[in-house]
Amino acid sequence: MSNQLVKWAAQTSEAELGATLPSRWAHTQGVAGRARELRGVLGAEAELLVAAATLHDVGYAPRLAVTGFHPLDGARFLRDAHGAEERLVRLVANHSFALLEAEERGLREELAAEFPMPEEPLLVDALVYCDMTTTPDGGRTAVEERVAEVLGRYGEDSIVGRFIRRAAPEIFAAVGRVEAALAGQPR
Repeated sequence: MSNQLVKWAAQTSEAELGATLPSRWAHTQGVAGRARELRGVLGAEAELLVAAATLHDVGYAPRLAVTGFHPLDGARFLRDAHGAEERLVRLVANHSFALLEAEERGLREELAAEFPMPEEPLLVDALVYCDMTTTPDGGRTAVEERVAEVLGRYGEDSIVGRFIRRAAPEIFAAVGRVEAALAGQPR
């Protein structure tokens, strides 16, 4: 992975989200900023995380929203339109426990077959941490506040509301593992 990947990810994400979904673009920039903070924990994998963080919500772009499920739409776009590296695409497809939301949408088998869960638990947790500690406008927040915000925005009985309630224990655990890794990192 190289700095080239991060530059390409930023250009691609901004092109898709910057003008059409400026608040989503602000969130994306905040998530990418959080990812940069994890370089000391991730070492050589840091660039991959920053690229995945920068692209994690690209599937919200109106022209890419085929299924209406942004992890799947974004991953397909990255794979099909850009031939993006498989590990990157799988991280985008599976970010923040997407399989649980895919199940709520009747897309679990489709997502799992096309984009198997990455085999790098620290990278998966790190992307959850970055996404779930960043507000919709790109600011920092506690994971508990972020989960509550998502639930409040979508409603408890919505697909996203049901998903976030089911995923919350896993989200909290992933964030906790990353915070523990950060605490053990030399300053």
